[in-house]
Order: sequence, then C-alpha cells, then structure tokens
Amino acid sequence: MVYGPNSSGGRAVVIAVAITIGVAGCASNPFRTAPPAGPLNLEPPPGVATPAPLLPQTSAVPPAPSYADLDGRSLASSLERSRQESQLMQDQIAALRDQLASTSTQLAQTRSAGMPATAGGSGVGGMPPAPDTQSTALRSAMSQLAITGADTRFDGAVVRLDIQAERLFEPGTANLLPGGAAILTQVASELDRVYPGHFIGIEGHVDTEPLVNAAWASPHQLTAARAAAVFDFFTTRTRLREAQLFLVAHGSNHPLVSNATAAGRTRNRRMELVVYPEVAATAAP
Repeated sequence: MVYGPNSSGGRAVVIAVAITIGVAGCASNPFRTAPPAGPLNLEPPPGVATPAPLLPQTSAVPPAPSYADLDGRSLASSLERSRQESQLMQDQIAALRDQLASTSTQLAQTRSAGMPATAGGSGVGGMPPAPDTQSTALRSAMSQLAITGADTRFDGAVVRLDIQAERLFEPGTANLLPGGAAILTQVASELDRVYPGHFIGIEGHVDTEPLVNAAWASPHQLTAARAAAVFDFFTTRTRLREAQLFLVAHGSNHPLVSNATAAGRTRNRRMELVVYPEVAATAAP
C-alpha cells in the first residue's frame, strides 16, 4: 500500500521516524550539535619527562647593576664619603710627617749634646767644624798606629779602621771570637795611645745576603747587636770610656765595594771604628 505525504497514514510514518531519531541520538545524526571543546592538557603522561620548551624559564646571570638607577642624591652622598676618606688619609700622612720631623729634631739635639756629627763636617755641640790643623794632625798620627788585622784610611776629616766581621764574630751572630777579643784589645790600646780622649764611632756593616740566623729580623738589628758587643768590650775590658764612644748600625746601606762577588761581600761585612777630631769634654785638658 502506498501512503502519500498528505495522507493520515503518511503523516504517522514521518512522526514515528522523527521520534526514533531523537530518542536514539545516534552519532550519525546530521542535526546533532557538537559539544563545546574543553581546555587542552599539556601535562605529559606519567613516566615522560617534561619537554624543555614547557619548563619555567629562569635567568642564569643576574642583570648587571646600572648606575642609571641611582639618583643624584645617592651619587652626591658617595662622592662626599670618598672626599671625607681622602681627607682623613691626608691628615694621617701629615701627622706622620710631624712625628718624623719631631724625631729628627730630638736626634739632632741628642747628637749635639755629646756626640760628634757623622756627616757634613759639623762639630760637637753645634760648634763649627774642627780646624784644618786638627784634621791634619789626625791624619799625620795615622802612621803611629800599629794594628794587626785592621785596614786604616783617612776619610774626609776622620780616620777609619775597618775590621772584617769574620775576624771578630761567630758567623751570623754578635758573639765575639777569642781572636776577635784579641784584635779589639790591640785596637783599643792603640787608639787610646795615639788619639787619647777622641770621640770614636763604632759602626756595624753587613752585606746584602739574607740573614742565616732567625734571631735577627733585619740587617740593622744584627749590626746594632755587633756594635753593642764591641762597645761593651771596650768599656769593660779596655781604657776607652763610655763618654767618648757612640754606636751606629748601618745594616747593608753603605757597602765599600760591590756585593756582586763573594770577595766583595766579605769586605762589606765589617766593623768600622771612626776617630773624630773632637775630644770628649771629660777628657779635654
């Protein structure tokens, strides 16, 4: 039997088909609306490492400070602080210079009180230099000295007796050798005979080689100790008196010859006894 679209039987068929399609909701329904899409999940499944592009990005190197971020007030404060530090340093330098000048003045006063000057030809106690006749007499008397183991020479206005340190002291120490004591006894006897009462400087010298004895922190300490040892020997074992003696520690500052050779270094390690034209006040006639 054939039903037309307008017949009652045809309408019933169409309605039945529509109801069947709506109830079934099949995927092939051309009139079905697609569900809204949800957010994408980029998390990897368990056991899979996160791809590098998805890792949080951090900066390995911190940004360099920019002075453009400082305002004018901060810069002015830093500049003022630098100026204050510089001024403090200048004040400290000035104070050190004042102390040095004061020390130099005190040393000059001490020398003028009872010691002959060691340079410039100045006399004792600020007096004029010794007359040429005294220097001439000092030089002429050199020929009367009979000393074994010492080199004698005239130096400006003074007489110098050089004695090698190896002949006086144990190596690297201020301990007198027996032979050194004999030399100093002879020297003191001749100086007292030829130059009675004259000022005598006891001057220690060494070469530029490093010290082998750790007891001395510097060459000046070693030469000061050796000069003191000679001073003690003269004042306790000979006729020379404290009033006419004074000590000088030169360290390695005044070599006679170059320190480039072993012979030169040996000659520079020495004790010098320096005879001045002036006579100590207590020994003056």
